Amino acid sequence: MAQKGIPLNQETFSCSICLDPLEDPVTVSCGHSYCMKCLQTHWDTEDEKKLYSCPQCRQTFTPRPVLLKNTMLAVLVEELKKSGLQAAPADHCYAGAEDVACDVCTGRKLRAQKSCLQCLASYCQTHLQPHFEVAPLKKHKLVEPSKKLQKNVCSRHDEVMKIFCRTDQQSICTFCLLDEHKGHDTVSAAAERAERQRELEVSRQNIQQRIQDREKDVKLLQQEAEAINRSADKAVEDSQEIFTQLIHLMEKRRSDVSQQVRSQQESQVSRVKELEEKLRQEIAELKRRDGELQTLSQTQDHNQFLHDYPSLSALRQPTRSSSIHIRPLRYFEDVTAAVSAVREKLQDVLTETWTNISLTGTEVDVLQPQPEPKTREEFIRYSCDITLDPNTAQTRLLLSDENRKATRTSQKQSYPRHTDRFTGWSQVLSRESLTERCYWEVEWRGRVDVAVAYKNISRKGDGDECGFGFNDKSWALDCSYSGYNFWYNNVQTSVSGPLSSRVGVYLDHRAGILSFYSISETMTLLHRVHTTFTQPLHAGLTVVVGSTAELCKLK
Repeated sequence: MAQKGIPLNQETFSCSICLDPLEDPVTVSCGHSYCMKCLQTHWDTEDEKKLYSCPQCRQTFTPRPVLLKNTMLAVLVEELKKSGLQAAPADHCYAGAEDVACDVCTGRKLRAQKSCLQCLASYCQTHLQPHFEVAPLKKHKLVEPSKKLQKNVCSRHDEVMKIFCRTDQQSICTFCLLDEHKGHDTVSAAAERAERQRELEVSRQNIQQRIQDREKDVKLLQQEAEAINRSADKAVEDSQEIFTQLIHLMEKRRSDVSQQVRSQQESQVSRVKELEEKLRQEIAELKRRDGELQTLSQTQDHNQFLHDYPSLSALRQPTRSSSIHIRPLRYFEDVTAAVSAVREKLQDVLTETWTNISLTGTEVDVLQPQPEPKTREEFIRYSCDITLDPNTAQTRLLLSDENRKATRTSQKQSYPRHTDRFTGWSQVLSRESLTERCYWEVEWRGRVDVAVAYKNISRKGDGDECGFGFNDKSWALDCSYSGYNFWYNNVQTSVSGPLSSRVGVYLDHRAGILSFYSISETMTLLHRVHTTFTQPLHAGLTVVVGSTAELCKLK
């Protein structure tokens, strides 16, 4: 056992390979000791070279030495462990160039675990213990290790700066307060931090909101890219199918033309061959008759000549002209001309169509959403003149004030029959379609739904497919004296906000943004929708019995 009073270096009894206390220590002939397992593992990597080295002094051995446990060293290490000797800290526990070092450690300093704002010092885990055990030190403020502790000390008075001067916007100590900062607006550093912390939180909330908005924008752009890809794939697939059909049609027409030409060719050649055969037969007959006449002309017997001549001299007249008039056959050249004309027309059609395809398909409209207006004045810049369409008004809705105001009555109005009219729900749509950025306000009394809808929303009956907010073709804010609710696709969303008789609606159709605002002395956002609008929208109103709604003039 180590003699009392003799200082022991912890590293002396640690393995230089694993840096932990020796386990089953072995000593090689060069005098260095290691854990048996660590040295065996090290030598296993050197088996291929058949040359084994000491990890510390690099002395080599061959063959591989047999390792035997150093029993004396093993007993010594075990006894030292029992007496309180701890393993040497691993290298990663020591402070590096980028770390904060313990201010108490001597020699090689350990990495600090905490810094104390009262002591203005940093401590490793061991030297930090008094701050957890000693009562006065427990009240000190511990923070993450910092190299900037001295910045908390006043350079003039060497005192901790616990006061903030708002007049000069700097931290000061108590002596500064009695000297050059006397009479200034000062508070404790903690109080100033609390106020700045609130401002920081507001800034963070704004940043987080912008992050959410941008993430939604990114999602919208991703959806737009997916839609573009789907549309392009569909266009390529359809065009390939159409061109394939066109090619098949051209192939069929080519085959038909070839068959027609060959059929005409066969017919005409057959007619010519038939005429040729008849002419050949006539030539043979003429040659035979010429031979007989030649024989008769050579007969010496006058009586025989006179006897045979009458029967041989009578020559039968031909049934057709004695000469054949050949005219150029224009029929097949006409076929070539006709096919050429088809080709030219097809080229013209394809050229014109391709130009249209190029003009309409080369530019894809992908626009990053513009920032939403912040003040009512900015919103009003996008105000649009909207009027109600009498052809869509349910018969118990009375339109007035230049078709801007809708009142629910008990009597039916004498509207003419029209296919666009709502027959069940007491609703009306705007005459104008909305496809750009626009803003409008609705003054309401009683209970009203302020809505937007696609033009192809159903009109007949009182089913959900017709009611604003109860289907996927309309969005509606339900306004009543008891509060607000938002409806879309028959799903209700509770909306909180100051109750006001005027509601503002902001639409950015291309960006897919629909926002509702409570309008009074201030403008408060009630609900915002981020989606993709696939058709032009129309402003809409639902007005129940005893209620009115009016589209306000903003300009």
